[in-house]
Amino acid sequence: MEINGEQVQETYYYRDMGLSEATMKALDKKGFVQATPIQGGAIPFFMDWKDVVAKAPTGTGKTFAFGIPMVEHVDPASEEVQGLILAPTRELAIQIRDDLTELCAFREGVRTACLYGGQPIEKQFAQLKAKPQLVVATPGRLMDHMKRRTVRVDRVQTVVLDEADRMLDMGFIQDVTRILDRMPNRRNLGLFSATISREVMDISWVYQRDPAEITVRPVEENRPDIQQYQIELLGREQKLDTMVALLEGGQYERAIAFCNTKNMTDRLAGLLKMRGVSCEAIHGDIQQRVRERTLEKFKAGKLRVLVATDVAARGLDIDDVDAVFNYDVPDEQEYYIHRIGRTGRAKKHGVAYTLMATPGEYVKMREIARNTRTDIQLLKYDQDGVLTLVEQNQST
Repeated sequence: MEINGEQVQETYYYRDMGLSEATMKALDKKGFVQATPIQGGAIPFFMDWKDVVAKAPTGTGKTFAFGIPMVEHVDPASEEVQGLILAPTRELAIQIRDDLTELCAFREGVRTACLYGGQPIEKQFAQLKAKPQLVVATPGRLMDHMKRRTVRVDRVQTVVLDEADRMLDMGFIQDVTRILDRMPNRRNLGLFSATISREVMDISWVYQRDPAEITVRPVEENRPDIQQYQIELLGREQKLDTMVALLEGGQYERAIAFCNTKNMTDRLAGLLKMRGVSCEAIHGDIQQRVRERTLEKFKAGKLRVLVATDVAARGLDIDDVDAVFNYDVPDEQEYYIHRIGRTGRAKKHGVAYTLMATPGEYVKMREIARNTRTDIQLLKYDQDGVLTLVEQNQST
């Protein structure tokens, strides 16, 4: 990890961070003792009300890096919004809200609200009438509430932009700047991201003051433990049989399968159900309440496979996904990284399979392997119909 350009090699423990008893009890309940590098680097700066720019791979504990100090700073007696987290997608917003709720488990009087599109805005009025001190929101829905005067942000002290690069890439930059301009009492701003784009730096230059810069690179203990395979098939008709065989052969209890289109997502979920695999699909055309119910079933272990478009590649924080299947080869390298990042979390071993059946998919995977500089092992069916590892020099 680098802090302000200097290499830091240190092990961090929550007990040494001067955290309150309530927060320590919440961490103990989750079984957390040692902080991740991004948490160890960011929490002290946030506790001192410093601005932070943090770059770290997905699955490295960014939510607790800003969530812990935000919860520590909250005044339960106040009825003002004191902490605000902006997230690019409703799934990520919901996950952050859930994490904050867990952190507040032993802290009476702290209320949270989660505001996002796809849910009737009237349903969120009740949350806001309860006077939450912590709000997690997507930018567009927060702007809707601000225009309706159902929420005030002028007393906010800490603001965090989570997955800032994704949020700005999605066209939220005007909403984000308008929201930031409405918070004259803001004391610190955190920008958390897997990549630091020019747009993220523009926000930093305008709205931050001498920020601490923290970089956690995806190497050594910070790199997720994910075994990656690419499988060459003779046609798309082999993909379903191959995936089912891998599910059974690997005895994977919880897996996510990614498709590039909504239609293919629904189709694959139907095909897997016909094979007796418990699964559901989530994508942008499915009602938000149905998506939330599906995610809850998956987290609870009631579904073996979640079939999804890339709408679910970010924001899912499920620590025990055994395997990821790229049923369709992703169109972009970034999608590949975020898809496979759903497994191998919390220092557990994970596996990712990418199924290739056309020359175009072979080309895309070669580009992904070269650009990510990762060892993606090649599998092929031999003459006996058994998947066999191919020597790396044969796959180039």
